[in-house]
Amino acid sequence: MCGIALVISGVGINLSNVIPDYLPSQESTSETILCSVDDIKAALTRRGPDSIGSKSIFLHADDGTALRSSPEGSEIVDNCGLNTGLSGKLLFVGATLQLRGENPIRQPLVDDSGNILVYNGEVFGGIELDSDSNDTQVLIESLRKCCNCCSHEHESKCSSSGDRKYSVPELLSTIRGPWALIYWQESSKRIWFGRDALGRRSLLVHWPNKKDSRLMLSSVSPPDAINESSDFVYENGPSELNFWEELPCGVYSLSMNASENLVGEVRRHNWTDPLLEELIKWERPFVEPKPEDLFDEMFSSEQRGHLRQEVLAALKESVRRRTIFSRIHQGSSPVAVLFSGGLDSMILAALLHECLDPKFEIDLLNVSFDGQLAPDRISARAGVNELRKMASLRRWNLVEIDAELSKLALETKHVMSLISPSNTYMDLNIGIALWLAAGGDGWVSEDIGGNDSNSGNYNSEHKRVKYKSDSRILLVGAGADEQCAGYGRHKTKYKQSSWVGLNEEMKLDMQRIWKRNLGRDDRCIADNGKEARFPFLDEDVIRLLLDIPLWEIADLRQPSGVGDKKILREVARMLNLPEAAVLPKRAIQFGSRIARESNRKNFGSNRAANQASAGSALFQPI
Repeated sequence: MCGIALVISGVGINLSNVIPDYLPSQESTSETILCSVDDIKAALTRRGPDSIGSKSIFLHADDGTALRSSPEGSEIVDNCGLNTGLSGKLLFVGATLQLRGENPIRQPLVDDSGNILVYNGEVFGGIELDSDSNDTQVLIESLRKCCNCCSHEHESKCSSSGDRKYSVPELLSTIRGPWALIYWQESSKRIWFGRDALGRRSLLVHWPNKKDSRLMLSSVSPPDAINESSDFVYENGPSELNFWEELPCGVYSLSMNASENLVGEVRRHNWTDPLLEELIKWERPFVEPKPEDLFDEMFSSEQRGHLRQEVLAALKESVRRRTIFSRIHQGSSPVAVLFSGGLDSMILAALLHECLDPKFEIDLLNVSFDGQLAPDRISARAGVNELRKMASLRRWNLVEIDAELSKLALETKHVMSLISPSNTYMDLNIGIALWLAAGGDGWVSEDIGGNDSNSGNYNSEHKRVKYKSDSRILLVGAGADEQCAGYGRHKTKYKQSSWVGLNEEMKLDMQRIWKRNLGRDDRCIADNGKEARFPFLDEDVIRLLLDIPLWEIADLRQPSGVGDKKILREVARMLNLPEAAVLPKRAIQFGSRIARESNRKNFGSNRAANQASAGSALFQPI
């Protein structure tokens, strides 16, 4: 996981194409810097502990017509050799957690043409990449070959020379995998920025306003920014906004021009790959079954078996892609699993075992706010026993991370900044649990008789020893519930509106997952110098699940643990995980019991919290 940022100062920003009814704001009336570059760098360094760097570009408007740029350390002079004033500054910041490539790299990357790239993501397909290559280096080389056009309809008017056959939006539309990036295209004097179509990597934006006229992008909000967010009212619109917002998924450009002032115009561009548009629209061909479809007449047992095999194969390939890592910093357990012992994490653990070299251990990270009594701790211990039966030669490390919410005042304040702009108690509870789990600082159990716990089970006598996971990659089950009807609200919607209502609720979940879940989860996990990877949100997995009739994905006429996520329960049985296949859904805030502790701390009791709708209640910064 890397951290990226851009700070633009001295440039007027026209947002009329991306914000309806936008009117340009006046210059900042305050000299106070509410979010400093040093604060941003400090926050990004936690995400990218291997290295951090920055690169500045200065912009100058020549006689109000020509636009010139110069790198930091050089001066712009006029035709008479005199220094001319600098009108604008672009500051690029990149912190690196290196997971690909054989040689260390340092961001920002700058090529021979003066193009600059800061990148946070993974290329799992779409751009040709050798197994020992670094995807950021390959990407900047591919971007260098792009023409100066803003759209794919450039063939007849493209003025670029040479072999520049595609535009930046076209290239970015081909990438398979999660990403967020900021790119300076020197030849066009244009900034490109954005995040993948599903929003699997965080990118926050501060749009210019009267309080702070800078345009800023960052992977994460610095801690001090959340204390100022309540003071910011967007001057040109009716709604109150945080200092930072989640940037909606997409590809954006900032085109510079010089008239009386230096002005940049922001535009949002369409994806050029039809597959991405299909995933965004999330339209399922078969939603409402006919009566005969529910009596096994549409699919034979053989056809159903084929469907399950397809889903299993797609998930395994997705996990395989996400076990790609560099030999640099690989450690004894390079890939870990966020582990509750529930259906989704058991499937990921079993598939990881099939994809990962047997010489590596697998860390299973489990967090509890109620010691050994939390439901997720109980199911995790049962789950690791089932995994050891399935794969006895693999070393499985169940890392038990214990916490007491009452002793986490400083940590809670820190997580508040990480989840920003999310600001509910539910977000905070999930964020704290994810942040602690990703830290991997806990205990593992060993047999008192001298054998490690891999050879026994948790019904025998063990001793606990301190352990800190060195995994840099963390597999997370996000997207499974949204796509396979795993939430309680899905059952409620089915009871109210049958199959059509269920499908609409699932569609809503998938279309807002970038804003409600993924940015927040990315920031909390990455703050530990770990990269979250989401196998259930692989493009091919989503497309395959959409092609399957809804009643084969889930059948909510049946009890919990049977009909919800039906297709995944069948996959678990194929992986020889019969116990996991019948486990009910539990969200991390309930399974770890942080929600219970938070309710007692902030509302006095669970009952009072329920009366106050604590899950959606807004917290106040500490």
